Amino acid sequence: MNYNYRYRLNPSDDIRERLAWTVDTCRQVYNHFLHRFNRHDDTSAYSEQKRLPDLKDWWTDLQDVHSKVLQKAVQRLYDNLSTLKARKENGYNVGELKWKAPGEYQSFTYSQSGFKLKNTSGQTRLWLSKIGDIPIMFHRDLPDDATLKTVTVKREPTGTWYAILGVETSDDPPEKPEKVTDAVGIDVGILKHVHDSNGTAVESPDLSDERERLERAQRNLSRKEHGSNNWEEQRKTVARRHADLKRKRRDFLHKLSAYYAREYDLVAVEDLDAKGLVELPGNSRNRAGASWGTFLRMLEYKCEREERTLSP
Repeated sequence: MNYNYRYRLNPSDDIRERLAWTVDTCRQVYNHFLHRFNRHDDTSAYSEQKRLPDLKDWWTDLQDVHSKVLQKAVQRLYDNLSTLKARKENGYNVGELKWKAPGEYQSFTYSQSGFKLKNTSGQTRLWLSKIGDIPIMFHRDLPDDATLKTVTVKREPTGTWYAILGVETSDDPPEKPEKVTDAVGIDVGILKHVHDSNGTAVESPDLSDERERLERAQRNLSRKEHGSNNWEEQRKTVARRHADLKRKRRDFLHKLSAYYAREYDLVAVEDLDAKGLVELPGNSRNRAGASWGTFLRMLEYKCEREERTLSP
């Protein structure tokens, strides 16, 4: 089974500049191969990745980026193309991929090699090839049987850097119990986020203060001259307000889904079309804020991890 663990990074100023430079270089590589895709037939991710060594002869900056990072930038382009093709086949009206502007490309990925977790004097650090050691807030340990497969470094709109560690655990988890002793049924709502068959009702978190702060920050941003220093500072404030709202909502959903996944052998949920409900007219913001789809996805993978049964 594959899982992702997210940790905050605390890079120095020099490392921060190096990370930002790597992100921008990967963005340019992405745009370069998108330009080639639009002008050449019969290209593929594999054939384009084979061009990278020759590309370094005249694009010397690429020599300062790990080879796997460059390959993943090319793979990212063809993954996006595959997604567009699938949506078009499903009847969606889709256009063409556009070049990534500097603010639209915010991450890069190491795969298989070029990274290592180190413990130096009690401080956990993430070593990245071509970049260096970065202190990491290792607030929770990885599973004992986990193998680190990928590392994605991402810059959030607030300017904060995170590392998403992709790990692989044993393919043969313990079997689920044949006899179910504890079962519960769950129904989701807006005022009460969860009603279960045991009579428990969990209220949705009150995030009205956070929403008010966000709306106030957005109004202040609208009064700034776009692109000015004051606008940029206020944009970061808006990003922090968004991040605060998102963090508190996801913290509630993680704790709630973890509770049901650990306490019950079988969890039955209603067959809910969360996306369809959000698109209905009237009260859509509260339905979107309830994050039913996110809750059900969290519950699904946590039941799998805890060897529990999830039944729609």
